[in-house]
Amino acid sequence: MRPNFSATNRRHVLKTTGLTLTLPLLESFRPRTAAAADESQERADAAPAKRLICVGSNLGLYRKALYPELTGKDYAATPLLEPLAKHRQDFSVFSGFDHRAGNGHNNWDNYLCGRDVGSVSLDQLAAEHVGTSTRFESLQLCAGDIPKQKMVFTRGGVPLPMINRPSVVYGKMFASTEDRARTEYLLKSGRSALDKLRGDARLLQQKVSASDKQKLSEYFTSLRELETRMGRQLNHLAEDAPTVDYEMPAFDPVAPTMMLECERIMFDLMALALQTDSTRVATMFIAGLGQVFTLDGVTMRAGYHALSHHGNDPDLIRDLVRVETEHMTCLSRFLDQLKEKTDAQGQPLLDSTIVMFGTGMGDASRHSNRDLPTIVAGGGFDHGQHIASDPAGDDSRLLGDVFLTILRQLGVESGRFSNATRGIRELNGLG
Repeated sequence: MRPNFSATNRRHVLKTTGLTLTLPLLESFRPRTAAAADESQERADAAPAKRLICVGSNLGLYRKALYPELTGKDYAATPLLEPLAKHRQDFSVFSGFDHRAGNGHNNWDNYLCGRDVGSVSLDQLAAEHVGTSTRFESLQLCAGDIPKQKMVFTRGGVPLPMINRPSVVYGKMFASTEDRARTEYLLKSGRSALDKLRGDARLLQQKVSASDKQKLSEYFTSLRELETRMGRQLNHLAEDAPTVDYEMPAFDPVAPTMMLECERIMFDLMALALQTDSTRVATMFIAGLGQVFTLDGVTMRAGYHALSHHGNDPDLIRDLVRVETEHMTCLSRFLDQLKEKTDAQGQPLLDSTIVMFGTGMGDASRHSNRDLPTIVAGGGFDHGQHIASDPAGDDSRLLGDVFLTILRQLGVESGRFSNATRGIRELNGLG
């Protein structure tokens, strides 16, 4: 039965068996020629960095416990940097950087996008260049409840879903023969459903205005993006899945109070994904709702979200920093693994993997998206620094400048990211 297109709402929903897609407000997509793709791959092969991990904390980090007083390489470690002390020469911390975007939880989503929510995210730009030869162009993970916030957007402005069950991530990467056969069936069924949706969208295109026809054209581009991803997964299903020596827990730690346990496992799985070259680009969202954590036998005074809205209460801040210290401990353990695990050339993965830990929320207590605390590790950069930007100063720089430098380190030639054009010279040892 064909959908009813008589409604005047400019945003329609197309449905077919087992699949519902909303027509979003989309950017236009610029397809690359085969020659351009080959040139891009050559740049990626020659680049110092080959992989990218982006972690986003829903409730940010308490900046007074993170930022050093001094800039440069002679800073004194702060409480939240203490867990990373042994990696001091392998990371840099950034203060005063943001996207000059709006405030509030709804604008958390621009964390990896730049100024405008829904613009293609940093990780997806990277995946276009370094992820196309792997089984998964990118992985999107979540520790904790899957949020309303979105973290990853394609060029078409489509948010990619996150996985918050470690067993699903593990099965996706290291599936049995039976599981792979089921995945193949589902992928082929999904491609059939996309054919049906395309037909419905073309019928709709005959009944709308010229402006909406352009939007539908962009929507077709999004369908092609999805088909390309599905086709790549089908091609790799013919390959043998890698085997790993990793013991998964007996059950998924998805209960809200077990979010930190889930976070540790997701970091482990990302390390395995890089080691087996299952993917070279992954993101993880660290949720933050009402979880009441117990750390070292002591139960926090309030839930995580309430702690982040501390109102400068010293007891709440103390507990908040204890939770955030766990995040930094997980990050430190992840960096340990990337130093121990090696790539095909026998070099530590961290040497050629950029790891970014940041947030779209600068101060959750005030719902401010200014001054987004950010840590960048690995990837062949000149690290061991605190790099600051004064938003009110003459030398003000944007978080997009950090992203630009990351993309260039990955071999992606770009003159700008969103509203940023300068890059960060310090990361390349240029001062």
